[in-house]
Amino acid sequence: MKKVLFVVTSHDKLGNTGEKTGFWTEELAAPYYALADQGVHIDIATPLGGQPPIDPKSADPSAATEDTKRFDADTVLLEKLKNTLPLATINQADYDAVFYPGGHGPLWDLAEDATSIALIEAFYTHNKPVGFVCHAPGVLKDVKVNGDFLVKGKNVTGFSNTEEEAVGLTTIVPFLLEDVLQKNGAIYSKIADWHPYAVEDGLLITGQNPASSKLVAEKLLAQLNSKK
Repeated sequence: MKKVLFVVTSHDKLGNTGEKTGFWTEELAAPYYALADQGVHIDIATPLGGQPPIDPKSADPSAATEDTKRFDADTVLLEKLKNTLPLATINQADYDAVFYPGGHGPLWDLAEDATSIALIEAFYTHNKPVGFVCHAPGVLKDVKVNGDFLVKGKNVTGFSNTEEEAVGLTTIVPFLLEDVLQKNGAIYSKIADWHPYAVEDGLLITGQNPASSKLVAEKLLAQLNSKK
């Protein structure tokens, strides 16, 4: 059985707005079911362990999808989320791939988390797929392999500046993901706001926005299935 690690934010404050953030439900639920329904075992880890914060906007009925409705009723997954593994206890050797769902939370904690940075590097250098969607490609900001940024010269996507403008948070987030990826040498591309779009460059798989979550999981699954 293939095993995939999901790494989820523990950060719940949306800058200095007084509002809450966290992970975006669809970005965890859609990939989780896309993989689990194909027999993949999934563990979930967070920097702090325990229950990760859910972005309240992603729990709004207006953001609901078939996957989020399934998530809301999935007592087994909800219990698993209450008891996420502390990131510091994770060894990449126990998994075949790693996946990071987005939401704004990762821009504050996982992007700066030395354990997460080292973990991504370890997966990548051990020839294992690494997947990120929406804001999660921002956690690659300080990830280096052999002294160079992991994203240097790689085709990537992620939450675009125009999408950040549309949600009114360009001055709230600690950095603009599109800008940082390009600054670090990535070949960044995007399509129309909110449309599904995922980019695969070797082991690195990135998706632009919540609607791209399942696409990233499908590309991740294809890589897992191609490995004996």
